[in-house]
Amino acid sequence: MVIAWIVAGVVLLAVELQHFALYALFVAVGCFAAAIVAVVAPDAIAAQVITTVAVTAGGILLVRPRVSRVLVGQGGHRGKGVHGGFVGQEVLTLDVVGGPGRAGHVMLAGERWLASSGADVPLPAGTRVLITGVEGTTLIVWPADGHLPVELGVMDTGPLTEEGER
Repeated sequence: MVIAWIVAGVVLLAVELQHFALYALFVAVGCFAAAIVAVVAPDAIAAQVITTVAVTAGGILLVRPRVSRVLVGQGGHRGKGVHGGFVGQEVLTLDVVGGPGRAGHVMLAGERWLASSGADVPLPAGTRVLITGVEGTTLIVWPADGHLPVELGVMDTGPLTEEGER
């Protein structure tokens, strides 16, 4: 039973690393406490379960609120969702990026992403833009310098390579 409690604790730690909500962490600590009880009293399954529940409840009710306050007060982890971390990043347009329905592409983290101009004005290839939002899998962008192009027809709008060259 000792190995089962340890495996459960390790799996819960892995879950906690993905979610960072501080619930699975305390269940994992409870599992590790139960493993210690299992070493001392291998046949006392009820004592192991009671230990797990007591340590988990104590951690969630007594420790978690304090740790959460410290993390939030210090600007600690705040989940931004799947795409929330993209907002505010500067990227380069690879081709003409128009408004809704006329999406182009930008290079983000070495990958080609669909992008739409937040100003509903076409942005030429090679324009440095900021990601201002995400709608589904399309990034909403705005020129990084804040200036919208006057006339797209005058600019070279040919597609760029992934390195940002024509």
